[in-house]
Amino acid sequence: MNLKDRLIQNSIEALEVRAKELRNSGYEIDITSLTGIKQKVTSQKFYEVQPSLYMPVVVGDNPFSTEISTYRDFATGNDFESGDIEQGSGNGKLETVDTMIDNVKVKVKSWGKKINYNIIDLNTASKSGNWSLIESKEKSRIKNWQLGIQRIAFLGHKIDTGVLGLLTQTGVTANTTLIDKFLKDMTATEFTAVVGGILPAYNTNAQNTVMPDTFVIPTSDFLGLGVPYSEDYPMISKLDYLTNMLKQATGNPNFKVLPLAYGNKARNADVLGSGSGLNRYALYRSNDEESLRMDIPVDFTTTIFDTFNNFEYESVAYGQYTGCKAYRPREVLYFDHSE
Repeated sequence: MNLKDRLIQNSIEALEVRAKELRNSGYEIDITSLTGIKQKVTSQKFYEVQPSLYMPVVVGDNPFSTEISTYRDFATGNDFESGDIEQGSGNGKLETVDTMIDNVKVKVKSWGKKINYNIIDLNTASKSGNWSLIESKEKSRIKNWQLGIQRIAFLGHKIDTGVLGLLTQTGVTANTTLIDKFLKDMTATEFTAVVGGILPAYNTNAQNTVMPDTFVIPTSDFLGLGVPYSEDYPMISKLDYLTNMLKQATGNPNFKVLPLAYGNKARNADVLGSGSGLNRYALYRSNDEESLRMDIPVDFTTTIFDTFNNFEYESVAYGQYTGCKAYRPREVLYFDHSE
C-alpha cells in the first residue's frame, strides 16, 4: 500500500472511531416514523444549596493572591478597678491598657478547567435540532464550579486538608452528649431538655460574649421536625417550638434554623469519620464576617472560544477560592451523634 492509500485508510479509521464516539455520547439515537422528539432537554439534577445563606461569602477581595492574612486584635490590661486613683496619696503612676495582635493566614486555591469542540462535533450535534453542544458544555463546566465551591464551603477540600469547611473546622468544640439521637425521634421530654440546653452550652463555649444567630440541622432530621411537639400541644410542631425558643432567648427575630444535607453522616463520612461519619449540627454566627467567612477572590470567569486552526475551538474558565474559616472558633459549637 502506497503512502496515499495509507493516509486514506487512516482517515477512514479515524472517522469510524469518531463516529463510534458520537454514538456512545448520545448524538445518535434510534428513532422510527412514530418517534416524537421533545424540544426541551432533561438535565441532570444535583443537591444544591447556596453557601451565602449559611455564612458570609466575600467575593472579589484580594484577587490573585496565594493567601489571605486576617489580623485579630486582643485587649490587654489589669482589672478595671486597678485604674482607680487615690486622691492625696501621691500616686502619680497610672495603669496601662494595651492591645496585642496576631494574624490568621488562609490558603487561596486557584482553579481552572477548559471545554472544547470541533466543527464535526458542532455540526453533528446541531442535527438533533433541540440541543446546543456549546451551551451544554458551558452549563456542565459552571455546574462543576458551583458544586465544587458548595462542597468546599461545608466540608472542605478532598485533597488539601488545610482548606476547611463550615462543618470541619479545627479548634471548634464538638458536644457529643446533648444531642445523642435525631431530634425528630425524641420524646417531648427529651426534646424539651435538648432545646433548653442548646443555648447554655453555646453561651459557656463562647464565654458569655455573643449569641448565635444560626442553627444548622442535618436535612434527614430537619425534615422530620414537622411532627407535633407533644400530644398535649398537637398544633405546635417541633420545628416551631425550637425556632421560637431560639428567637426569643437570643432576642433575634431573624434567627435561622436551616437544613443541611452535608450534616448527614452519609454525606460527610469521608471527613467526619472512618466509614461511619457523624450527624453534625452547628450553632454559630452566620452574619458576622469577623466570626467566620469564605472568600472568593476571583469569581468564575471565562475566556472567549478561540482556535489556532479554525477547526478546533477551546475556552478556559478560572477562579480562586478559600475554604470557610472560623476566625473566632469559640463562636462555633458542634453537636454530634452517630445514630
